[in-house]
Amino acid sequence: MPFLDQTLWNKKVFNGQWLDSSRSYDVIDKGSSEVLGQIGYADANSILESSVIAKKMQGTWWQKTYLERQNIFENAVKVAQEYQNEIIDWLMKESGSLRMKAAFETQITIQILKNCISLPTSNQGQVLPSTNGKISLAKRVPLGVVGVISPFNFPLYLAMRAGAPALALGNAVILKPDERTAICGGMIIARIFELAGLPEGLLHVLPGGADVGEAITLDKNIASIQFTGSTAVGRIIAENAAKNLKKVSLELGGKNSLIILDDADIEIAVANIAWGVFLHSGQICMTSGKILIHESIYQKVKNRIIEKVLDYSVGNPSDESTTIGPLIDIKQANRVIQLIKNAVQHGAKLEIGGTSEGVFVQPTVLSDVDNNNPIFSEEIFGPVAVLIPFSTDEEAIALANEGDYGLSAGIITSNAGRGINLGQQLQVGLLHINDQTVNDETLNPFGGFGASGNGTRIGGPANIDEFTQWQWMTIQSQAPQYPL
Repeated sequence: MPFLDQTLWNKKVFNGQWLDSSRSYDVIDKGSSEVLGQIGYADANSILESSVIAKKMQGTWWQKTYLERQNIFENAVKVAQEYQNEIIDWLMKESGSLRMKAAFETQITIQILKNCISLPTSNQGQVLPSTNGKISLAKRVPLGVVGVISPFNFPLYLAMRAGAPALALGNAVILKPDERTAICGGMIIARIFELAGLPEGLLHVLPGGADVGEAITLDKNIASIQFTGSTAVGRIIAENAAKNLKKVSLELGGKNSLIILDDADIEIAVANIAWGVFLHSGQICMTSGKILIHESIYQKVKNRIIEKVLDYSVGNPSDESTTIGPLIDIKQANRVIQLIKNAVQHGAKLEIGGTSEGVFVQPTVLSDVDNNNPIFSEEIFGPVAVLIPFSTDEEAIALANEGDYGLSAGIITSNAGRGINLGQQLQVGLLHINDQTVNDETLNPFGGFGASGNGTRIGGPANIDEFTQWQWMTIQSQAPQYPL
């Protein structure tokens, strides 16, 4: 049987076994609109059933030795490496990724699994000072059941980024992938861990709509929520989770500034702009949403970006000549076109693009945008370069910091010291001197300020903070006699 044969997952959900579902949702090839099958569609009752099982099995999982848990992740790496070509093909079809992006996403997902091999053997706590004859320990213990609600844009990586370390640190996981990418964001992960030997009942993959997400946030058996997605939905999740005092990690949207200083090399600047704006058709939370260009080189940079865009080819990712693939669905494509039209009505100049055919949006350049234009503040999630001139470093800082988001920023300059000085004044969680805004290396604590998150971080050293909690334990040879 192939790694992910259709007979395995069609019209099914996963709880350690592949279970028939009474509801289903079409799996669509985003480039060709071909129906590839149907994924099972969960409901609120599915969450309750799974959370009971997961809570029971989590205790057994935590009782296993660290070597047993480590062995599962060593196996998972081997499985993912063996079937990576099939995984890449699924990412191209279901998420509309170019092969380059799909291959990169697969590789960093495998790296996440490699990183998790060391988590069961990581430091489990500290010995604290205490009185003689008494041992005082601060221990790291699992949260219990972790709910993961993941997005469509990097579906495999962003689901694994949370689910894998949560499992490695002794938790059970209930994963709700976006229904539009439920194979890449859910069933591939289920299959990897099934073949790796993960005990049944520890990982549940339950695609569904808003009702399923709401059930995860309200279920009392689920101790924590890790959500990656829009700020608007993040606010709802936080409100629901607060009703049961759940721990919540929110990785949300961004309107990220890429600042091109007047001493920047033009060609290097343009290459960074193109990558930061147009990678995966702009469907990345770290996309360079505001291109701030010093007025002395503004015209040159603008002209070179337009020249570059003229060479782009929009189409099916299966065509090797394609440079801009489809958006996730027609609703998103229509939204992007409306944002462009609204920006032009508010004074932006449409230099190129601004049209669409179905899910395919032409790469677009908008120039002469100011901070009164709605598109200055709105996250686009489409292939649109928003060019904004500035005259001084102080103005660039003010423009970059304006707005509710604070995820990522990049600065291109020939003077790294100047870039560092400027960058230290930016209110962002991710800062790149001499690079564009789209960066993630699996070992970095990832997260943003303001409306880009709730101050939590995920990845690298942040994983232990995110997926465990402290327990204080004292040990004495004999219980004391108290005077009352």
